[in-house]
Amino acid sequence: MRSGKAGLLLRAVLVIAALAFQNSESRAGPFSPLAGDWVGSGTLTMGGVGQRLRCRAIYIVSPRGESLRQFLRCASDSYVIAVDSDVTEIDGRLSGTWRELTSGASGTLTGLVHGPSVAGVVSGLGLSAKLSIYTRGRSQYASINLYGPSIAGVVVTFHRV
Repeated sequence: MRSGKAGLLLRAVLVIAALAFQNSESRAGPFSPLAGDWVGSGTLTMGGVGQRLRCRAIYIVSPRGESLRQFLRCASDSYVIAVDSDVTEIDGRLSGTWRELTSGASGTLTGLVHGPSVAGVVSGLGLSAKLSIYTRGRSQYASINLYGPSIAGVVVTFHRV
């Protein structure tokens, strides 16, 4: 397993990879449609080389759908990632915290919800990552661009189990 700030930030970024939001016409909060189990696959790009990434997420959503507790586990050929996060949405704004269990690293996340899309930033360890997430029906698409020397990005598509 690789280590370093970029690797730990990757773990934090994957917290966000599974977040998605229902269309704004819904009366329930944005996290209501996420309750339950999701699986995903995609690509982790490091040093110009892509690796297959496999993920599983479990979401526990508050009764009104405005808060989410996430348990995310992902693996590539070089990484095993275990991230827990807590996220809240208020008036279209996201805020929350994450913690990577294998390293003990942690940080914050912020963002804006626009219907089924989110744009945000994950921070921690002196690095940050820009993210874009879109949800449609039973699928979620996440694209993440990291500001670090070795990791260029992560793309993951999730599907409800």
